[in-house]
Amino acid sequence: MSNDKIESVSPHVLPALPYADNALDPVISANTIGFHFGKHHKGYVDNLNKLVAGTEFVHLPLVKIITETAGKADKTAIFNNAAQAWNHTFYWRSMSPKGGGEPALLLKQKIEASFGTLDACKKELATAAMAQFGSGWAWLVLDGDKLKVVKTGNADVPITTGMKPLLTIDVWEHAYYLDYQNRRADYVNAVLDKLINWAFAAENLG
Repeated sequence: MSNDKIESVSPHVLPALPYADNALDPVISANTIGFHFGKHHKGYVDNLNKLVAGTEFVHLPLVKIITETAGKADKTAIFNNAAQAWNHTFYWRSMSPKGGGEPALLLKQKIEASFGTLDACKKELATAAMAQFGSGWAWLVLDGDKLKVVKTGNADVPITTGMKPLLTIDVWEHAYYLDYQNRRADYVNAVLDKLINWAFAAENLG
């Protein structure tokens, strides 16, 4: 499922995980998935449905809600829950039990044109993930015709600034704390080495 297909119309539903809750073990445990998906992600979806009930956003798809509430102080709660619902669905698909390795040729060529090497791209993603102070996300995005790495705080998502996300790494503490405690770098590097879903990124590249 590519990023432009992560759509649902109210009542928004929690999309099923694309793999079993223990499929990312030992990098990410079933315990972490249970809390992260079953409590945090579900909570954003449930809160969003409550917040949009009776508003002009009630029948809008998720991306439309995000773009129409971004930057509006009086719509912050709706934006945060809509964006986090979208971000998490995108994050689950950014990983695969058979992830890691090398991307397909077209994506690899695009990565090499933008970063020099695949390793340089992964290093930049890891650096962004570690440099994000507090909660947030590290993203590989298509900006115009060039790939770049960006980081966002809290619920912010690159689609609000015209960039197309290809994959993401969640660096909110609930993504890794049960498995890694304060060792964010170990979590990030393990995801990049063993789980990152280059096939999903290639699908989003189009």
